[in-house]
Amino acid sequence: MNIVLIGFRGTGKTTIGRILARRLGKGFVDADEYLEQKEKRTIRDIFQEDGEGVFREIETKVIQEICSFDDKVIATGGGAVLREENVRNLKKRGVLIFLNTDINIIYKRIYGDKRSSQKRPNLTHLSNYQEIKYLLECRRPLYDKIADFVIDTAGTSLNTVVRKIIALIHGHVRDLRKE
Repeated sequence: MNIVLIGFRGTGKTTIGRILARRLGKGFVDADEYLEQKEKRTIRDIFQEDGEGVFREIETKVIQEICSFDDKVIATGGGAVLREENVRNLKKRGVLIFLNTDINIIYKRIYGDKRSSQKRPNLTHLSNYQEIKYLLECRRPLYDKIADFVIDTAGTSLNTVVRKIIALIHGHVRDLRKE
């Protein structure tokens, strides 16, 4: 069984995923990093050269491949939930945990770190803050609907979030064994 972290960019999926994998003795896969390694170019370059449609096709193939792995912690891209095929594949062999946080925290994390803000393209013509607000309004219902668990990372230490996930996962695994 995989542990799949979903949520908007800047919610801590990669950072928390790495710590969680280390604590559980599992491998870690960041879907965006995996995609960039396979494509030998950045997500920003894919968007600029080929557009969002091509990127989403590549992302779907990568998610299908990643979902064939077992016993991993997987951090998805923020928009991976936009395609039902991705959701089906992720749920088939994983427990989905939605990492949620406040829009102001997301904004500070993305635009307070040059590497983060330069790595991902804007998806709309809105200002940075307004784009985050708009995309969160569109995606949050999807995250909520498909998540097995929701954890708010606002004002919570990384270690506390990881401990919560481990407790949820251990409880979930016991529940699955009862079925």
